[in-house]
Amino acid sequence: MLADISQAALPPRARGRVALAVKPGGRGTVLDRLYQAGAFKAVFPHGRGPGKQAVLVNTAGGVTGGDSFKTSASAGPGTRLTLTTQAAERAYRACPDETGRIETRLTVEDGARLHWVPQETILFEGSALRRRMRVDMAPSARLLLVEPVIFGRTAMGEAVTDASFDDRIEVWRDGDPLYLDAMALGGDLQAHLSRPFIGGGARAMASLVLVAPEAEAMLPRVRQMLPDTAGASLLRPDLLCLRLLAADGFELRRSLMPLLQTLSEDDLPRPWMI
Repeated sequence: MLADISQAALPPRARGRVALAVKPGGRGTVLDRLYQAGAFKAVFPHGRGPGKQAVLVNTAGGVTGGDSFKTSASAGPGTRLTLTTQAAERAYRACPDETGRIETRLTVEDGARLHWVPQETILFEGSALRRRMRVDMAPSARLLLVEPVIFGRTAMGEAVTDASFDDRIEVWRDGDPLYLDAMALGGDLQAHLSRPFIGGGARAMASLVLVAPEAEAMLPRVRQMLPDTAGASLLRPDLLCLRLLAADGFELRRSLMPLLQTLSEDDLPRPWMI
């Protein structure tokens, strides 16, 4: 009886899953399969060109402790798929010992191009978020991936002094690891990011990865577009990596959007323009 009362006292938890796949069609890339459940949906705006765009919508309005959202997407041979979010994802205050979870699994087959360009994730005071992303690429696949994060909205006077953020991005090609990036922050994130050799006072950041044959040729142009708080490196001839720090979300977006427009060949989804 006591267990039943304890369970009933817990606030509701959001669960959501989207699984989709695209394939080549007579007029370009077309939807092959779609599954969606819970507080997570995908919508497909009419776009220009032969590619397919999917906009992920969290109908719960954010993520808190105990919530779970999963995305899986597959770009079939020769297709072009762009995935984004309707708005910034928000990680809200979590109850003690509870963590919100976001899991993403992407597959890019031979000759396919996938752009993963979600809008910012905003961490609020007291939030606890664990994200895991894995991308599996075929030998001739292409990838553009970005993950922007905001540590409290400075324009609203927010400070993140008690939160946790556990993030991991993995990119694999033909079964071999191509790019691994992990980050674990906890406690007073504002103080942590204020340290000169960590964030230098930044309250927003973005990680960007480009896997494409033209990556090496793009490096000089990308570096010319970067502010002093960013850096780009070529890990191999077809793998460009970039880290961008900014004072706030506005400055982050102002620096990031021209880069994304350049690397995506002006195919940035409409939600980024709103």
